[in-house]
Amino acid sequence: MAEYKGGDDVSSAMTICKPAALKDHLKPGECLLGLDVGSKTIGIAISDRALIIASPLTVIQRTKFTKDADSLWRLILDNNVGALCVGLPVEMNGTEGRQAQSVRTFVDNFQAIHSIPVAFWDERLSTVAVERMMIQEADLSRRKRAKTVDRAAAAFILQGALEAIRQ
Repeated sequence: MAEYKGGDDVSSAMTICKPAALKDHLKPGECLLGLDVGSKTIGIAISDRALIIASPLTVIQRTKFTKDADSLWRLILDNNVGALCVGLPVEMNGTEGRQAQSVRTFVDNFQAIHSIPVAFWDERLSTVAVERMMIQEADLSRRKRAKTVDRAAAAFILQGALEAIRQ
């Protein structure tokens, strides 16, 4: 696999940072990738180069970690991505439960083989908000929602981080 080329140095590439600091790890023209890591899928969204708009990109069907990581790394290389914003499923009371630990483990394992800066974004209710919008505004059926909700949730997560970067 190709090596990560973003950021100023290798030590910064393994960084876990605050979302607002993601821009500091990017070279000009690099994008951010937003991830909604679930047990069955990884929803993926991408920013524009100006870091203003998040757009749904794709969904990776989870299989084995190494295959999932390779698929994700190919997307990173193919789309000039310099950092990741990963949704962290925090409990409603603000604590981190089993799902949040699973996401952190995925990120730790990914960074052990591919160096890239990562920020976590509190994704509480992101999937709920996206599904509500799909029902109320787009009037999508359950089947159509199931096909798009993961990447739309990733875009919702990434858009929140992009707004934090601009402020």
